Amino acid sequence: MVLNPNTKICIIGLGYVGLPLAITFAKKYPTTGFDIDAKRIEDLQNFEDITETISADQLNALTASKQLIFTSQIELIRHCDVFIVTVPTPVTQEKLPDLLPLKDACLQLGKILQPKQIVIFESTVYPGCTEEICVPILESVSKLSYNLDFFCGYSPERINPGDKVNTIETIVKVTSGSTPEIAHFVDELYKSVITAGTHKAPSIKVAEASKAIENAQRDVNISFINELSLIFEKMEIDTYDVIAAASTKWNFLTFKPGLVGGHCIGVDPYYLAYQAKKLGHEPQVILSGRHVNDNMGVFVAHKMAKLLHANGKRIQNAKILVLGMTFKENCNDVRNSKVVDVYFELKQLGAHVDVYDPHANPNLVKDLYNIELTNDLMQYDGIMVTVGHQEFRELKYNQLKLDEKSVIYDLKAILPRELVNARL
Repeated sequence: MVLNPNTKICIIGLGYVGLPLAITFAKKYPTTGFDIDAKRIEDLQNFEDITETISADQLNALTASKQLIFTSQIELIRHCDVFIVTVPTPVTQEKLPDLLPLKDACLQLGKILQPKQIVIFESTVYPGCTEEICVPILESVSKLSYNLDFFCGYSPERINPGDKVNTIETIVKVTSGSTPEIAHFVDELYKSVITAGTHKAPSIKVAEASKAIENAQRDVNISFINELSLIFEKMEIDTYDVIAAASTKWNFLTFKPGLVGGHCIGVDPYYLAYQAKKLGHEPQVILSGRHVNDNMGVFVAHKMAKLLHANGKRIQNAKILVLGMTFKENCNDVRNSKVVDVYFELKQLGAHVDVYDPHANPNLVKDLYNIELTNDLMQYDGIMVTVGHQEFRELKYNQLKLDEKSVIYDLKAILPRELVNARL
């Protein structure tokens, strides 16, 4: 296949990854965005984006030019030359890879796959998944032969939700293909829209592994700092003070403690661990890091109870305000938010808990977690900053305190030191 301005691109899955990708490709190629969620398609056709990735005016301009169309009808994407799959790859309650969305996407694609078409996967998977799981489904359903009739590539997504600086165009893209020729085509395709450039990996499996270790490395580093915060809490010293002192050395890596959620860092290490176990290796470092980070919600809830006790208050029946529900600051993504763990642990301890987050969608939070967000702030025995939204820096905290014994626990260290009782 030869890349040209008329190469037809189809993005499968229009979430936090797929929609920015569709927008990026539509600036240069005729692009179709496909999603099985008919409501999502209807919203986008009406210039509404629940992920807040793109404005109504931008959507209007791209769709008016016919460079970008949206559909939930699989037959309408049959004519495309390149399919890019960006569906979610979560984990089950048992922390095992949940490949159902990916398998379903392959089943649907297999029904319409034509000779000479290319399927590129961006969904995060374990090394080997594309060719061991996805390709056999495509072959079985389409009755076409891999690397004879159709071809595959893998280019791991590197979207950072809510980040207006490190956008899709400004982050180097790892690419790969199932043959040298396809690898070259995939690399040229992404290079044509990614201003930061590309890195062509020698194989699909290498590209898959690169994504897996990116987030596993960050997870392990944060878990180390989180474990230090557990130790320093017993020593009655402030973790951020220690980090500030240690950071004066040129080669110290500055990570901060916190709740590690989201659809990447809190999930991807389990994919790498899963494949390692299948091959007979027990991944001790990766899983120990996950264990620390998965239990931080319980730790901070109990620390709030200790802070209240130190000020002469009891956690039982205390009024607690949790500031933040999204998995990170200044975005509306609530997937795999570890604030949920804090909320339910505080409830378990007997507290009355309000959660306030101006970025989160209240209906989605209710559907996912059965938690009602509040917009009516009162006065509280304890206030906990769990997400560093800009709006939380500007609240009048003294007006939110029930009395002089009320506690402010700043997990993100975004408030003036003299205002808070403790930081994580």
